Amino acid sequence: MDQTADARDAVAGLIGNYTVPDGVADEMIGPDGRVRPVWQPFIERFAQLAPDDIARRFARGDRYLRDAGVFFRQSTGDGPADRDWPLSHLPVILDETEWLGIADGLVQRCEVLEQVLADLYGPGWLVREGMLPPELVAGNPGWLRPLVGERPPSGRFLHFVAFELGRAPDGSWFVLGDRTEAPSGAGFALENRVATMRVFSEPFGHQSIHRLAGFFRAFRSALERSATSLDGRMGILTPGLGTETYFEHAYIARYLGLMLLEGEDLTVVDGRVMVRTVAGLKPVSVLWRRLDSAFADPLELDERSALGTPGLVRALRDGNVCMANALGAGLVQSRAFLAFLPRIARYLTGESLKLPNLATWWCGQARERDYVAANLERMMVGDAMSQDLPFEADGAQLIAGRFRDGRTVDPAAWVQAQKGAVVGQEAVTLSTTPVYADGALHARPVMLRVFAARTNAGWKVMPGGYARIGGSADATALALRRGGRVADVWIVSDRELERETLTDSSGPFRRAKDSLLPARAADNLLWLGRYVERAETMVRLLRAYHLRLAETGRTDDLRVARIDAHLRRLGVPRDVSTPGAVTTALDAAIRAASKVRDRFSIDGWVALETLRHDIVEEVEAVQAGDEAARALSQFLRGSAGFAGLVHDNMYRFVGWRFLSIGRALERALSMVRTLRDFAAPDAPEGCYDIAIEMGDSVMTHRRRYQIETNRNTVIDLLALDNRNPRSVRFQVAQIHAMAAELPGAEENGALSPVMRAAMRIDTRLATAEPAEMDGRALDALARDLTDLSEKITATWLV
Repeated sequence: MDQTADARDAVAGLIGNYTVPDGVADEMIGPDGRVRPVWQPFIERFAQLAPDDIARRFARGDRYLRDAGVFFRQSTGDGPADRDWPLSHLPVILDETEWLGIADGLVQRCEVLEQVLADLYGPGWLVREGMLPPELVAGNPGWLRPLVGERPPSGRFLHFVAFELGRAPDGSWFVLGDRTEAPSGAGFALENRVATMRVFSEPFGHQSIHRLAGFFRAFRSALERSATSLDGRMGILTPGLGTETYFEHAYIARYLGLMLLEGEDLTVVDGRVMVRTVAGLKPVSVLWRRLDSAFADPLELDERSALGTPGLVRALRDGNVCMANALGAGLVQSRAFLAFLPRIARYLTGESLKLPNLATWWCGQARERDYVAANLERMMVGDAMSQDLPFEADGAQLIAGRFRDGRTVDPAAWVQAQKGAVVGQEAVTLSTTPVYADGALHARPVMLRVFAARTNAGWKVMPGGYARIGGSADATALALRRGGRVADVWIVSDRELERETLTDSSGPFRRAKDSLLPARAADNLLWLGRYVERAETMVRLLRAYHLRLAETGRTDDLRVARIDAHLRRLGVPRDVSTPGAVTTALDAAIRAASKVRDRFSIDGWVALETLRHDIVEEVEAVQAGDEAARALSQFLRGSAGFAGLVHDNMYRFVGWRFLSIGRALERALSMVRTLRDFAAPDAPEGCYDIAIEMGDSVMTHRRRYQIETNRNTVIDLLALDNRNPRSVRFQVAQIHAMAAELPGAEENGALSPVMRAAMRIDTRLATAEPAEMDGRALDALARDLTDLSEKITATWLV
């Protein structure tokens, strides 16, 4: 049998039990019951894979997502919890010709929504002419009265828009919802693409799949033009780590080379938006807003907001900052607007919408309310001002005539009583797409989220997006928090496409300027270094504890008791046999790294996560004594790997210096405390060796001092030796050298307070004799180092 026949048999076996519900369109199977031509090459190759190969490929994609730190943040009763990103590994595949029609309809829709916003914040003809009921504007929480009459500095309200799309049973596409406030998902679309391409590498050809980089390049170019015209920089304005889409904000910021900014990073001075950086206040001209409009300015919008920047609305009025999207743009994504948009489109453009939206009836009008009440069995009824989709968890209160919460109130009477507070929408019948589970393909409901960006050449639609797929056949289970999954979307051409990248190589080469480092990011990098070093110090102490415990088997051994007392002073939990303090320090390090994900490498993130895993899985599970000591030694080797990543791989920009200063500060303070306890005159016999061990300097001590270990040799090597990378003096010299490269280290020939403080400490250590470094001197040194830390904070981090 030839290869073509083999392929046909394999495909037939794969889709033989694939069942599409009656009256439902399917993305893979056409109306004629055959595999759509655009799916055929993919399905033929997939059908040839053995189950073990499929499992390995899926695991490869999942591993990439875990290593990259892609997760879904879900709110629980105990606060936000991170879940594995729910990738459905098979892509959704669409033909380029069909996609061009979709894109054309979305560009038209973008222009209509832009004109609607321009009118509602301007002359208001739509309300005057009866195109929109006034209560849908004046009573809408998305309508911001302080911005009425204000034209955005860019002249446009919309710059980046998302749309939810579904396919009807007849195969046509329709719009389920518009996302104009602060659309999320573009970064997740990129990560879905990377993970899916790792799953379906060879023999799956990718030459005919449209890439996403050109879309982002065009959008960034448009932002750059606005920034140049306003003489400032670009940033992404995020609510911060607590939001469920924070990873995406960080990923996009890193991908596009934009600053990731929170409201506290910004201040408004004389009508200009400025970012607090380690080099002082610097102007920002373009903000890609991922923060809800109402939270942007507590002075003029929501006074309860702790996420915004006071004075931001004034900067917009003065024309000094371009906001993408403009504040108040979320007005038109309210569900009730779908009831009026088709008529508005004809009024504004003289044309019908090329892509119809979900049939919607606003119940503030008697005829429409009566119609909804009489047809509840095929309706979804929900809040008119809501921005949720009707089938999402909070999107509808009534589905097919039944209350979601089980209420027994008469549904028709309830609709009549609600009046304009609710809308009725046609019950959704979504198309299905294949998912692979338990060795077979299953049809699951699917919808697409598609993105459009305003570029220098007009609106551009991303050639793809991401699909949301139901966790079951129930169309109401598409939400991720209800078991839904996501998938990449491939737009496939019948020709080989040129490879696109984010970089435009057509112009002359220009070396990029160093990016500004916000003070908040610098603070997190500094504490990231401190927390990692703190965890390593704890591990060295715990290893010393378990090694002595293994030697004597007695917890009352004087050396063991001294380590125990030292750990107590450092705040280690009562049971020193478990590394709880280490996990606390690592958790703090991971939190700090999470806040600078746009500036922190994937390898560094994976190394941190691995360290945390090793402590929990490898160390806490072993017995005290020698076994625990060996596990702790393994952790130290992993910590050395993290330090190597930082030292060898990180670009020597300002952020690296703060990370390194943090490690040096913590190491110096930890060593001073170690010497204070283990090199004290009253320290039990053997404690000098513990200090040398803590400083990872056993071999160095043997080679440098041909005498028995004593207090002078310990102090000399671990406090005063400028060539020992574990000594206090070495760390102070490192801090001094790196601080000298930071902005403001010297002003008009005068050293900054940080430089003077570091130089004084270094001079004192350079001229000290070991015998002079008694307990009082070590205490003074610890105070000086703490004072140096405070000066660093006061100079650069506030």
